[in-house]
This record gives sequence, C-alpha cells and structure tokens, in this order.
Amino acid sequence: MPRASRTVPVVVGLLLLSACGTQNASQGDAASGGDGQVRAEALCPSQYPQYGGGPTAEPSVTPSGTRTPLPLPSTDGSADGGVRVTALYGWGKESGCAGVDYSAEFEVANRGTEALTYTVTVGFLSAAGGAVDNVERIVEAVGPGRTVKGTVVMADTTGQAPEVTGAKVIEVRGVPVAEASSASGPCPASGVRLYADQGNAAMGLRVVGLHLVNCGTRPYRVDGHPELELLDEDRDTVDGVRILEGTDEISTGLGGDGGPQPVVLGPGEAAAATLAWRNTTQSGDPVNAPYARVWAKPGADPVTVVPEFDLGTTGKLGVGPWERDETYRDPAAGTARP
Repeated sequence: MPRASRTVPVVVGLLLLSACGTQNASQGDAASGGDGQVRAEALCPSQYPQYGGGPTAEPSVTPSGTRTPLPLPSTDGSADGGVRVTALYGWGKESGCAGVDYSAEFEVANRGTEALTYTVTVGFLSAAGGAVDNVERIVEAVGPGRTVKGTVVMADTTGQAPEVTGAKVIEVRGVPVAEASSASGPCPASGVRLYADQGNAAMGLRVVGLHLVNCGTRPYRVDGHPELELLDEDRDTVDGVRILEGTDEISTGLGGDGGPQPVVLGPGEAAAATLAWRNTTQSGDPVNAPYARVWAKPGADPVTVVPEFDLGTTGKLGVGPWERDETYRDPAAGTARP
C-alpha cells in the first residue's frame, strides 16, 4: 500500500543523507573502495554539533551532549535483505531542551550480482516493542559484494515520546541502479526523470501518481498510457493482474479516466499519470507487488518504482494516461510552470 506518514507526531526522523543536500552513502569512500560510511559532519554540521558543527536555530531538535551506546538485542539488529542495524545511541539534550535524540547505525550488504540502490526503513522501538518512529533512508549504488554503512536519526521534539530501547530493520527495497527512480539530482541519459509519489489511501482505495519530468534540453513527447510490469519482492514478474487503461473501473473522479492525448514536454516541464487499485480481499490469495517497472512510452528506458501495490484479490490495476502537470514547479526556475 502507499506509505502513510511514518513519523509519530512527537518525534522527527532525520535522514543524515538528505537533511541538507543530496549526499548519499555512495558518495563517500564506497566509490573508491572504502566502506562508504556517511558521517554527519559531511552533511549538516550546523544541526549536529556533536559531530563538530556550530550552533543551531532549533536546539530542541538537535542531538547534543554525550553519545551513549544503548544495548541492541540481537533480534532487533537482525539482517533483513542484506541490511542490519549495527549500533544504537542516545543523545542527552542541552539544558532546557525537551526529549532525547537517538541514532541508529546500519550496514547494507549487496549479496547479488548487480549494483542496487536501496530504500531502507529503520524502526526505533520502545521497551514494549512498539514503534516510536520509522525513518527511511536511500542508499545509492551499492555494488555487488560491497557493504555500505549509514546512519538514521530520530529526534524527540517534545519530550513526550516513549523511551527508545531498540532498533530494527523494518523494510528493505532494492532497485537496479540503471533503473532507479529519482525526483532530483543529475538528469539521466534519457533526458527525463520518472518517479512515483507517496500516494493516498482511504477506505481500501489506493491512488498513486507517476511523474515524468523533462530535465533534458530537447522536447519529450508522450502519447498514451505508461506501460507497467508488476514485480514481487524478488523483482520477478507478477502474473494474474490485469493492467487496465484508465482508472474508471477502479473508481470515478480520480483524474485518470480520460482518453490519451499527445503531450509534448519542453525542458523543465512535467506530466503525470494516475495509478489506482483496491486492496479488497475475498476468496483466493492476495497479491502484493512492491515494485513496478515503468516505461514512459514504447522504447523508453525502464524505471523501477516502489508504490507497494497491495492488490488484495481484485486482480486489476488502473493506469491513467499521461497528462500535462500544470502544477509542477521547476526547482531551477523557482516558479510554477504556466
């Protein structure tokens, strides 16, 4: 299913990958043969004085003071998909600041035969075993046979969050580097970016948007529906699901039930298509397909997205046509497209 917000209201999960920039675990020593460890001083030192940074404008969410190692039960740090939590720490707050901050270190071991970009979700747990916060981290371009380290941080901004006593890997998704989606960063050789949003879920109805951005220098034309291939957790093709052109068989008013029209995207312009399904479960085995390989048009390079399709036993997925995205904001221009 589309991922709902994973942050408990009283805490803030901080990704040391993307807190203030685009640096990632593959940009450390990994490319040159090191372990790829990303340290906070390379990311947001002003927000993390314990790593040698300066003052912050938000002391209530800033880990500070002495880092204290916390016990990590073996069951919490166990490997999942080649990823395991290796350490857990608590940070004492400055005088007058609420709460305690926590950080968890993890490592990603690529046991396959191709380079993968991973999406890792680490859960911070209370003494009762419940989730205090889940923090997601993207680790890019981990080569086969390589191990890369990373860190996630959970900040308690109110002092009302339960005490964290453990951390574990909640979910791991791995996509071949050549097919990894991205909403930002360097423009792919294709000249377009294709990615999925977080989507919405209500009363068993799921709606996710596919987004296509022309980040190149030439016009890009699409005419019709994106092509999809659903994949299971092992990235094998999922059979028995009908891919429908349009979303009207799923529900009305979703914006993906119109007929396809040619769309020509100039540089910096974008289009969107709607994916819709229901997770109704009746007789039979429910289908869960975490991944979808997507072609923007016939002959285009495939991109793999991770909408987490929980299709139940419905056996169908509606795909709307590409439509110009009039609301898209070009980050380079800083203004909405007309």
